[in-house]
Amino acid sequence: MPAKVVGMGSELSMGSRAEITAKYARAYRAASKTDKGKLLDEVVAVTGWSRDNARRRLTGAARPRAAKLARRQRAPRYSYDALKVLQRVWALSGGSCGKYLTVAMPSLLEALERHGELVHGKARYSPQVRTELEAMSAATIDRYLAPARARDPLKGKSTTKAGSLLRNSIQVRKAGDEVEAEPGFFEGDTVAHCGPTLKGEFARTLNLTDMHTGWVFTRSVRNNAHLHILDALRAAVEHIPFEVTGLDFDNGSEFINHDVIDWAAGRKIFFTRARPYKKNDQATIESKNNHLVRRYGFYWRYDTPQALALLNQLWPLVTDRLNYFTPTKKPIGWDTAATGRRRRIYDTPTTPFDRLLAAGVLSRAQEAELRAYRDRLNPADIARRIQSIQDRLTSHARDTTMSLQAATDQPLPDTTHGIRLRHAS
Repeated sequence: MPAKVVGMGSELSMGSRAEITAKYARAYRAASKTDKGKLLDEVVAVTGWSRDNARRRLTGAARPRAAKLARRQRAPRYSYDALKVLQRVWALSGGSCGKYLTVAMPSLLEALERHGELVHGKARYSPQVRTELEAMSAATIDRYLAPARARDPLKGKSTTKAGSLLRNSIQVRKAGDEVEAEPGFFEGDTVAHCGPTLKGEFARTLNLTDMHTGWVFTRSVRNNAHLHILDALRAAVEHIPFEVTGLDFDNGSEFINHDVIDWAAGRKIFFTRARPYKKNDQATIESKNNHLVRRYGFYWRYDTPQALALLNQLWPLVTDRLNYFTPTKKPIGWDTAATGRRRRIYDTPTTPFDRLLAAGVLSRAQEAELRAYRDRLNPADIARRIQSIQDRLTSHARDTTMSLQAATDQPLPDTTHGIRLRHAS
């Protein structure tokens, strides 16, 4: 009989065992030594615990509990007005994380005040609120903004096809190679706006990022034909405010072809390529593909002239926000953690514009022109225009993308067709 009871105890949940122990605890506390032994035997038989474990739990359950002290609430460090203004500034910045937003906060507040988007005495904004915002740490900003973050539901596809032409004659640039000491060397890649299927023709976006400053240039083209890619590269050289001295691409045939290479040679632009299937060789541009193109252009399918026009209205606004108002950080070396593992060391987050000024490659006239252009930019107006274009892109491409998504989700074939099944007699 006891063995059966123990077996029953092994099937009880921990909650049930705790309830049984609590019922025996009061009697166990008041019982004599002999009776305590009998009660202990019963608890062991019902719960399946060892005697030592059962004795500990009975003793603990019988002990009177001290009254739980009310936890004193810590007074909030930042006012409710500061938190509401923080949410607005974060939205206008494009959803920057705390590490970047805390660095960009002074320049963002200054720009928003200059353009009348934040006015003292209106919409909860005041000198005290500004002081609080500039005093917030990165961790505090992330904690307060955590509920506002969201993720995109759709996924993209890889469309890189190796171009064998001239590939062996182009120098390979690997991950870990020394970073250029001055602006001008760009990593580049294309992002396909194909939606859930690679069938048919769809827009591509050429994305370029300077390795030294983080300066970005983005342009969408009809497809990845090298003539369209070449037009986008010409536009990049014309609009980037400093000399383009080098280009590093993957092994896609849209880059590895005579037209693009001859154009680069004619402009004395150093041309390199990454190793096949080694995305770490282009870690900077791969992160920008997500941080820039996918974050702002989403995963919809864009295959019409209207969508292409909207994309090219969107990218100048996005690149202005990223180049002038969004800090980035760069790896500067390695260190050893307390656990013995190697870890990356990064510099202080700085905007690409400030990195460009610090590089000393611009003339005084160029610096003055870029500063004046930066001061004319209104982060709030940029945010509103980006949102408007994104709404139009989504409205234009949503139905097409979702219908293609439904068409690609084919049901599994009926594998029992034509198979005779023996019926049980």
